[in-house]
Amino acid sequence: MVSIIITTYKESETLSRAIQSILDQIKKDYEILVVGPDRETENIVQGFSAEYPEVKYLKDAGEGKPAALVKAFTHARGEILVLTDGDVLIGERSLSHLLESFKEPQIGAVSGRPISVNPRNNLWGYWSHFLTFAAHQMRMKSKKFPCSGYLYAFRNNIISQLSKNLLAEDGVITEEIRSRGYGVVYASKAVVLVKYPDNLNDWLKQKIRSTGGYAQKSEIIRRTRTFKQELKSGLVLFFTYPKTIKEFFWTFLLYLTRIYLWLAIFWNIRIKNKKFSDLWQRVESTKRWHQN
Repeated sequence: MVSIIITTYKESETLSRAIQSILDQIKKDYEILVVGPDRETENIVQGFSAEYPEVKYLKDAGEGKPAALVKAFTHARGEILVLTDGDVLIGERSLSHLLESFKEPQIGAVSGRPISVNPRNNLWGYWSHFLTFAAHQMRMKSKKFPCSGYLYAFRNNIISQLSKNLLAEDGVITEEIRSRGYGVVYASKAVVLVKYPDNLNDWLKQKIRSTGGYAQKSEIIRRTRTFKQELKSGLVLFFTYPKTIKEFFWTFLLYLTRIYLWLAIFWNIRIKNKKFSDLWQRVESTKRWHQN
């Protein structure tokens, strides 16, 4: 049995489509647990539950994604847990591709592949395509990659507890699974479509949260992703990924902004030690799919 866990908060524009994309490709031995603190989420799930009793709503206390996941873990009945979000869209047959690897008993977790739906012909869209391609290349070549929080799966009962203050819980879960002797693999055909930020304020909010999780003190993933590693791996892509002079210029701006990002992470997380609630800020532009 498979338990699909969707964490969400006030994502009424995208949640119904996210649930339907799962229902379209999984027909038996499954449950969909939608975890969220808001009434909008509850109403959407109740609409599905009338026809699909396997779709269930779990109300959480609104303490962040790690706390919501722990709540879902205590209710999940599946042998395999699939984790995703309420503002993304799982590609056709992607769940089958994601679950195939679990035929091998030594495999503990499988990561999907995020694909940007933003148009590449503007700065923010180009950045999203560059970074998702860089992540794809890293997962294809490296043995120490983190699973993508947008779509990944792991065996139930390996992870039961998480700190509520984790910014990169997907990275922590990945390394915890590796530390217990399981393999982690990448299913590049398990595609998940993602809307990325379309302005600098939202971009920084998202990246300080996701990248900054690797700078938190005393966590298992510390030093698995650093500025030095990013600079080294990104050097080749700087010269090979852009196709036009404009894209070379956008790539140069991206590298300058990533330097600023790492400085902001160092200041906010390592020096000021800001609280989880201050760093985990909602990113509105990732919810507005209709603009593309």
